[in-house]
Amino acid sequence: MAKRIAMGEPADLSASEALELMSEGALSAQALTEACLDRIEAVDPQIHAWAQTDRRRAVFEARARDRRRADGLPLSAMHGIPVGLKDIIDVQGFATGNGIPRDADNRPTEDASIVRRLRDAGAVIVGKTVTTELAYFHPGATRNPHDPERTPGGSSSGSAAAVAAGMVPFAVGTQTNGSVIRPASFCGVVGYKPSYGTVPRTGILRAAPSLDQVGFFARRVEDVALAGELMGPDDRDPDYRLNPGPLLTTTLSEPPLAPDLAMVETPFWDRTDADTRDGFAELLEVLGVHGTAAELPEVFGRGAGWLATVMAAEMARNLGHYADADPVSAAFQALVEQGRSIHAVDYLAARDMQAIMRDSLEPLFERFDAILTPAAPGEAPRDLNSTGDPIFSTLWTFCGLPAVTLPLLAGENGLPIGVQLIGPYGQDAKLLRTARWLTRLCASKVEESG
Repeated sequence: MAKRIAMGEPADLSASEALELMSEGALSAQALTEACLDRIEAVDPQIHAWAQTDRRRAVFEARARDRRRADGLPLSAMHGIPVGLKDIIDVQGFATGNGIPRDADNRPTEDASIVRRLRDAGAVIVGKTVTTELAYFHPGATRNPHDPERTPGGSSSGSAAAVAAGMVPFAVGTQTNGSVIRPASFCGVVGYKPSYGTVPRTGILRAAPSLDQVGFFARRVEDVALAGELMGPDDRDPDYRLNPGPLLTTTLSEPPLAPDLAMVETPFWDRTDADTRDGFAELLEVLGVHGTAAELPEVFGRGAGWLATVMAAEMARNLGHYADADPVSAAFQALVEQGRSIHAVDYLAARDMQAIMRDSLEPLFERFDAILTPAAPGEAPRDLNSTGDPIFSTLWTFCGLPAVTLPLLAGENGLPIGVQLIGPYGQDAKLLRTARWLTRLCASKVEESG
């Protein structure tokens, strides 16, 4: 018999729990949405996760979902789930602020593709979450819900913090380097960055198209699997590659399979703190025969430099006009200057390495189901002028591989440290199944230890 979900406070429910209760008629979309909006009013003055919200519109959308259910129509996959969207994503009726004063009055005339798909899936749009300046490093106002003196990470700062603080059960961000995986780790939520080219980016700030990827925040692996509804072709995004979406939820419903994981330190292991190193040593013991220390091909030692080349060149081309006309941070100004100094031959050589590095992992993935590595060097830094180090996302973003981070470890201050899993390109469903297995294994070990 399935375990019955205790109602409790609706804003504390995971997306999958809320969906189950709504399908049973034990919870309405309006009640869930209003609970999330009340939570925002109560805690966001301290956390600053939101750039904009619209209570009236959100409640109107929630009531429409409830009427659909009352009419006996089948519930959509994300029926009534309140969602936050990073403020570089176009939503009709909201400004797309992009984290800068210049765009505060920039009001798009149509929804981004992903917003249309969210609405088609039955989601309720609550508002826009804070982004760093132009989705780069200069932080916005958001603080970490676990400690307001610490960074929530970036650039999807508000999306991660909103989920962590119980303001919404599901939020959307983007990642060009480490902007989903890192804030998910710092805020202690599940973060999922799908394979490159699976989620359309039409209507989203164009920063570095060879790297830009949409990602998701939620409280459980089952919740981020709802992203499968948002995948699929879009003829306005030329980088669309494949659609693993239909498999995400169906694969999670299958019996769990014990995977073999490759524990990889990466060339940047010296950037981890002692808590992270100790935590991964313990995790390797917990995995037993299912975890093996492994090495990356030598070429990965240069991957961070190649990503930096591609990112700087493409962001200078697409966003350099902001640096020319407006006061921007010194960090963004330096990025544009760097990008404009890169020679075409160096940029093209770096682009070539994306496929070469991804292909070089084939022997590793023939032996192992996924790579296991930190999501960030450690706990969120106590520094509101920084968003932390993205280095443990860099290589996988560059290769376009699917990645998920799980809040399985904690540091000496009791703050979360994420465990990252990376899978073969296009095998997102298998990766999420592996993530669910690892989550359950760690939970069972915690129960055994009392």
